[in-house]
Amino acid sequence: MTIEQALEQEPRLRQLAGENPRVAELLDVASGLEGLNRHAGTHAAGVVIAERPLWEYVPCFRGPNGELVTQYAKNEVEEAGLVKFDFLGLKTLTVLDIAVRLVCREDPEFRLDAIPLDDAATFAMLQSGQTTGVFQLESSGFKELLKRLQPDCFEDIVAAVALYRPGPLEGGMVDDFIDRKHGRKPVDDLHPWLAEILRETYGVIVYQEQVMQIASRLAGYTLGQADLLRRAMGKKKPEEMAEQRKIFLAGAAARGVDARLAAQIFDLMDKFAGYGFNKSHSVAYAYLSYQTAWLKCHYPVEFMAAMLTCDKDNTDNLTKYITEARKMGIEVVRPDVDESESDFSVIARGERKFIRFGMGAVRNVGEAAVQAVLEVRQQQPFAGLFDFCERVDGRRVNKRVVEALIGRGPSTASPSG
Repeated sequence: MTIEQALEQEPRLRQLAGENPRVAELLDVASGLEGLNRHAGTHAAGVVIAERPLWEYVPCFRGPNGELVTQYAKNEVEEAGLVKFDFLGLKTLTVLDIAVRLVCREDPEFRLDAIPLDDAATFAMLQSGQTTGVFQLESSGFKELLKRLQPDCFEDIVAAVALYRPGPLEGGMVDDFIDRKHGRKPVDDLHPWLAEILRETYGVIVYQEQVMQIASRLAGYTLGQADLLRRAMGKKKPEEMAEQRKIFLAGAAARGVDARLAAQIFDLMDKFAGYGFNKSHSVAYAYLSYQTAWLKCHYPVEFMAAMLTCDKDNTDNLTKYITEARKMGIEVVRPDVDESESDFSVIARGERKFIRFGMGAVRNVGEAAVQAVLEVRQQQPFAGLFDFCERVDGRRVNKRVVEALIGRGPSTASPSG
């Protein structure tokens, strides 16, 4: 509803404006402001790249921290010819970093980028749906998808990440993909050139890049033209699609493709393009999914310690991951001022390993207090409560901190004795 429409539809509003000058002025000012942007927002992860100073292409302003920000929104920035990237910050990268550092204490030569992508034990774990803590794959819906899909190669994880979205799930693409993978439905190639492009996805158009490849292979599109087609299909603008259909059919005819078959393929592309996912994005996410799954499978204690460390300020997640660790047969023991670090740590007793609760995860124990304890502990272990209180800095480890540590331990049943 706009002010103009309201004045047309509601006689009493027009009457008020005619009778009261202040109401008339209010409506006049409001009409001038209507439709304007309320404020300037900055994209959390958007970065614009140009070959010359940014202000030569678009108007700019300074953000709250002095950073240079475009005054155009994301779509207008692209129309101005600039390249836009979204650089996402992922907690999973920190989880992997912590887990690798813990593993390297046992195996200094370990390198995450050297793990095999065809590990049978990892795929068996994925097929069973035991993916709590695994990047992108830990929701109950994804666990069910993995049980049905039974992934046995890295490409299946890539496809699963791309398919687990409302559109493909509601449109039947996921069921179609799974049935074709397991031979319950035949793979209809339509054309030998399509068979080459869609082999890894069992004849289903899953990725935006596949739409571009089909247009390039069947209709002679350049990759730049194919990208315009992909965008047009995503926007679903009828006039753009009508124009693209003509170009596609003409290009296919020039390459000897039957006109009826070309029209059928274009309609198929149009149907799936709206659901199509960016494959490069999906591969990157799937790679992180596989790495976290591999670590959970082969170094479960180190992986779960890393997960707990990254969520040490989130009580709900701590509870979830401690429960998962115990289901996996991993003991998570109470904090110990003589053994705990700030983060969750892996402790070995002979061949047995367990996770020691981090002091930094104890409520009311801040990082300054933890550092104070660690500094004094380096000299020698604490002989008892009085020795502890006598030696630590009372300004950083106050009564509240001591009470919090007492409330969380020690555990007489812990493997440390």
